[in-house]
Amino acid sequence: MRTILSRICVRALVAVAAAAAAVSAASAQTTVIINQSKPDVVYATLRAGTYANTNFPQMLKVRANDSADYHRRAMLKFDTQNRIPAGSSVTSALLTLTVMNGSAADTTRTIGAYQVTTSWAETETTWNRRRTTSGWTSAGGDLGSLLSKQVVSNVAGSKVTFDVTSLVKSAVTGALGSSRYTRIALVDLDSPTVDSTREFYTPADANSALRPSLKVVYGATASAPPPPPPPPAGTSTTLRVLQWNSQHGGYGTDGVLDVDRFIKKAVSFKPDLVSFNEVERFDSYANYDAPVLIAAKMKQYSGLTWYWKFATHSGAATGRGVMILSRFPIDASSVRQLSHNGAVLDVAVNVNGRIINFMTTHLYYDSTSWRLDQIAEILPWGKGLAEQRIIAGDFNAQPTTTEYATMKGTYVDSWAQAKSDGTAVAYADNPTGKTRNSILDYIWYSKGAAALTLVSSQVFDVRDANGVMPSDHRPLLSVFTIK
Repeated sequence: MRTILSRICVRALVAVAAAAAAVSAASAQTTVIINQSKPDVVYATLRAGTYANTNFPQMLKVRANDSADYHRRAMLKFDTQNRIPAGSSVTSALLTLTVMNGSAADTTRTIGAYQVTTSWAETETTWNRRRTTSGWTSAGGDLGSLLSKQVVSNVAGSKVTFDVTSLVKSAVTGALGSSRYTRIALVDLDSPTVDSTREFYTPADANSALRPSLKVVYGATASAPPPPPPPPAGTSTTLRVLQWNSQHGGYGTDGVLDVDRFIKKAVSFKPDLVSFNEVERFDSYANYDAPVLIAAKMKQYSGLTWYWKFATHSGAATGRGVMILSRFPIDASSVRQLSHNGAVLDVAVNVNGRIINFMTTHLYYDSTSWRLDQIAEILPWGKGLAEQRIIAGDFNAQPTTTEYATMKGTYVDSWAQAKSDGTAVAYADNPTGKTRNSILDYIWYSKGAAALTLVSSQVFDVRDANGVMPSDHRPLLSVFTIK
């Protein structure tokens, strides 16, 4: 009897352990939805025949037609390189599209999702070429394996989902090479007809529910270990966060562009996370790659390794934008393009066992209503990111404004809180902590960021002996402990 009971107990314990392991595995899963336009998703349509050298970067159409002139394939590229940690174990990846319109002649068409085996550029690719200077090995795109095929209705608003798990899994683990982006082509598999068009909503659509969406569920592997457990009670790590508008990459108040002067001063504050605004890439203010130069100068003058991300306000490859630099490896990043030519950039880093989502933005300078529009886009987007959350930037709004009050509903102004705590530091000529002519720059932290404790905040005097500053803004540094 004792032996039987012992066996029963062992079986019960094994069952309990298995159940616990299953719960633990489930809780370790992370879900990411990639559906924002550039840089997260890029797209184009390839058209054959006399259009074989024409680029169509603003539509997603497929069509199998008797005439080559009307034959089309749709191309999508998702940023699984930056949105999903390298080596993660992908358990599911589903691509969902929404039909914008379809030909009345064919109520259903079978469409296949294929791997695209070579890289391509959104504004350069054509039926014949993947980039301006490089042709496809096979015209119409270098197609790999068929991942999934589905029957697609011609009804506007109908959705279709393709299982692309195998491709995303291979891309994320690095099995496809150094690039971990997911490249997909949509191809009509049915016999050509006079009119078989299926057009899908694009990643640029204002309604996120209509955009192509790649939903990826992943966990950690040995090569991408899970975040360490929360540290024991009583332990903490200091996090120094710097916000500074660079004035077009380092134009001082003397009108001289001096990137070295600006970065040397930034490095002197010993930051861990940095938010820079007005960083230029190949535009009228800076006809060079300022983000690359800034990152190199940060390493040169600090002797440290820096990880960084940059996003333009417009979503284009060049122009003015915002930049984040981090002393911690970046696990994931994303960009939300805002109305009125704005953007908010986020990176996720692991600090002391805690995920920190650090965002930077630069709101429109000359319109309260436009700034409120941008904040109305930032707040719900930010809520979709995990705690702990910090958002820095030049908000172009004083503490007496509606913009400020709106942000205060969700976030804490670190400078104002430090003043209340008696830990805010400025200097004699600037006792109120103006970052320009008034307080315009902020480091906000979420009211739900329970693991963050504000230690202090400081606005620095960066004038040299001649009264010249490296930028027309003053830097703001807030120090936190992370438990």
